[in-house]
Amino acid sequence: MKDNYGNALEIRGLRKEFKNFTLDNIDLVVPAGSIVGLIGENGAGKTTTIKAAMDLIHKDSGEVTFFGQQLAEDPLALREQISVVFENVHFNPLLTISQAEKILKSIYKSWDSQAWTHYTQHFGLNSDKPIKDFSKGMRVKFNLAVALSHNARLLLLDEPTSGLDPVMRDEILDIFLDFMQEEDHAILLSSHITTDLEKIADYIAFIHDGRLIFCEKKDDLLYNYGIIRCSADDLALIKSEDRLAVYRQEFQCNVLVADRHEAARRYPELVIDTPTIDEIMVFYVKGEK
Repeated sequence: MKDNYGNALEIRGLRKEFKNFTLDNIDLVVPAGSIVGLIGENGAGKTTTIKAAMDLIHKDSGEVTFFGQQLAEDPLALREQISVVFENVHFNPLLTISQAEKILKSIYKSWDSQAWTHYTQHFGLNSDKPIKDFSKGMRVKFNLAVALSHNARLLLLDEPTSGLDPVMRDEILDIFLDFMQEEDHAILLSSHITTDLEKIADYIAFIHDGRLIFCEKKDDLLYNYGIIRCSADDLALIKSEDRLAVYRQEFQCNVLVADRHEAARRYPELVIDTPTIDEIMVFYVKGEK
């Protein structure tokens, strides 16, 4: 982790209450020089967290700082350094790419027309085609082109690769890695496509039912965590302090452990697999704690 530049984003005690859902006391840090992957089921609170952090919805309590400053302190200057990408395009659908750029130039002092041309051409976006005629994938590419064309230091991305084919997703991930070549840059990337996060994220933060369950280094999750596959009888051999969660299936018990190497030493007769991020998430949602 590169942390010479402090934290790009700090969320402390963030709370937002709705009629049927509460975002409850979220603490989340995105260090400069890092990519944090934000995972969770639909409706878990990922998008709400990003919107509340950016004051796009009113938060009930909590403090959010970007590069050590609150938005209220210098909103225009800070927003120049932050790009937020949601799935939908928040532009007049009748506008063309070239017309949209004229508006964007007036919004961002740091607008880079050369970068805009590069990304729109790279993404195959027709400058004369109205936004209303864009496919879902084209809308995603349009949003990313905007995000990458005004010299932002922090990207807040909500499902940025949704609707893209695997080849284009891989190209987008490469662009994110290029963006991270500047050590003061950072990305918070919310995604259901955890294989993308396994490729590029430094940390994984998991939100479930409005609460942050964990935020850990990706390498710790993938290289230290393990899943013991065993029978119900063998389950009794595994000490309770070694079990993070137990997920029972009809003919097998699955036990999530935090240190598979230590588990292999303690239980050499049992099968221990390396988990995916998806599997870890399933254990925390469906497993017995």
